[in-house]
Amino acid sequence: MSSTAIDLLLADEASRPRADARRNVERLVMAAREALDETGLDATAHEIARRAGVGIGTLYRRVGTREALLRAVLLEFLGGMLTAADRALDADDAWQGLVDFATVYVRLRAASCGVNEALGDSDARLDLSETSTALRERLERLVGKAQEAGAMRTDVTWQDTAWLLAGVVPGDHTIGLTPGGEQWRIGLRVVLDGLRA
Repeated sequence: MSSTAIDLLLADEASRPRADARRNVERLVMAAREALDETGLDATAHEIARRAGVGIGTLYRRVGTREALLRAVLLEFLGGMLTAADRALDADDAWQGLVDFATVYVRLRAASCGVNEALGDSDARLDLSETSTALRERLERLVGKAQEAGAMRTDVTWQDTAWLLAGVVPGDHTIGLTPGGEQWRIGLRVVLDGLRA
């Protein structure tokens, strides 16, 4: 799952793409990341093309569809989560492994409106189901490992843990307050404190 969005989008190229074609894909990926971070899954093809400084025709010629572009960018983010989960599963300390994974998972969700939406959305056009399934399987194993080690309370299921971690990401505002950039860290610390045996 370590492929970059650019690699995913250029995988179908019969031969090595021209330098200008690759640059356009790189610009489109960068623009799609920014659009996903700021506006989420509603980012339009026109908005992404404008941010990339290319015409809409270039977007469709280089990446096919808006959905293909967004999917590639999201798979790169989710690949980072899967890599963190695999590292956590290999950790000698089961609790620290879970903490390390949870930190990466929540940080990536908090950093991108699009990632947070995608993990809560069942939009079939983006088809992230395989990656979501892989994340669920790894979270179940991480929680089981921490519970077997006696480090995590056993009255909380792995499904409960998924909801708790998702709930750490702050909304845009509450009671007239806006969250600071690191607000998620406080929420995560409190959740992890509550999960510890």
